[in-house]
Amino acid sequence: MFRSLARSSPRLTILRNHLNFGTYRHIMSVPTTMKAVVVEQTGGPEVLQFRTSYPVPTPQAGQLLVRNNISGVNYIDTYFRTGLYASPKPEILGREGAGTVAAVGPETTGFNVGDRVAWLATNGYAEFTAVSAAKTVKIPEGITDEEVMASFLSGLTVLAFAKETYPVEKGDWVLLHAAAGGAGFLMTQILKTMGAKVIGTVGGAEKCDLVKSLGADVVIDYRSEEGKDWVKLVKEATGGRGVDVVYDSVGKDTWEGSLEAVKRKGTIVWFGNASGPVPPLPLPKLSPKCVKVARPTLFGYIETREEFEYYTNELFSLLKSGQLKTKIHKVYPLEDIAQVHKDLEGRKTMGKPLLKP
Repeated sequence: MFRSLARSSPRLTILRNHLNFGTYRHIMSVPTTMKAVVVEQTGGPEVLQFRTSYPVPTPQAGQLLVRNNISGVNYIDTYFRTGLYASPKPEILGREGAGTVAAVGPETTGFNVGDRVAWLATNGYAEFTAVSAAKTVKIPEGITDEEVMASFLSGLTVLAFAKETYPVEKGDWVLLHAAAGGAGFLMTQILKTMGAKVIGTVGGAEKCDLVKSLGADVVIDYRSEEGKDWVKLVKEATGGRGVDVVYDSVGKDTWEGSLEAVKRKGTIVWFGNASGPVPPLPLPKLSPKCVKVARPTLFGYIETREEFEYYTNELFSLLKSGQLKTKIHKVYPLEDIAQVHKDLEGRKTMGKPLLKP
């Protein structure tokens, strides 16, 4: 139905009947083309191609078509661009967005045209995205689209990792690398709400001040002369014991130090490769201190609708209560996406970069 309408008219009028306490008809005019950023081959930021006339997708069964008001940019997007993480090309990057439901696909319930929503999927660097309703949630009143996108994918990730990968308890010493980044900014706050003692590593005095303002107990500038030996500083802060858990999204540059900084019978959670991937890990390195390691992904924790709703409700509750503050590095126009990736990879961001389609 949707495809035939799209072919016959330069403007697509979508009619959707909802058999929910009666029959309601929802109508929204949707263009046939849109602005989008397309990647046809792996490479540097130069492979991000801004298009002004890309086909608007058609929502399939179980899907919604969302008109994106704001989209999130995450470091993981650079992995798909470079080919560190394999994905079919051509593709539109971007794994989260917030906006308004423009059309409801067949056999899709729980949402209406006009609902304000946030979603996790792919194809976020675009004006419109067809997304699974199962990974879409209505945004509560009192929270802006920008607040949601500054915390959605990253916030759900750190909540799951702090509650399930290693269940943080009051009094735990936690080493958090890249504490001023999009995920680190949120995780510092979430860890403090859980009663943890947080040691954050950052690059630069300005980032140190930011992380201190979030309540971190110890902040280490690894670019400073003293901070170059950050393992020593971690050991000193913990009385020589080491930390209970390390959350390491940096990877190549920090993995060996993380093994040194963790306590006996401690845990290391690797969840990113900002400096490059962790090389093949010699398992005997774990033996002396009986260290546990994990390499989780968010989607392993939100596979069911119940799990997804649990973590989104947790996140929205923290935002509405004011316990979780967001920080937007900058809102970029869609056509400036190459600069966004350069800023991310150059470690020039503090907080979350967002896109305005």
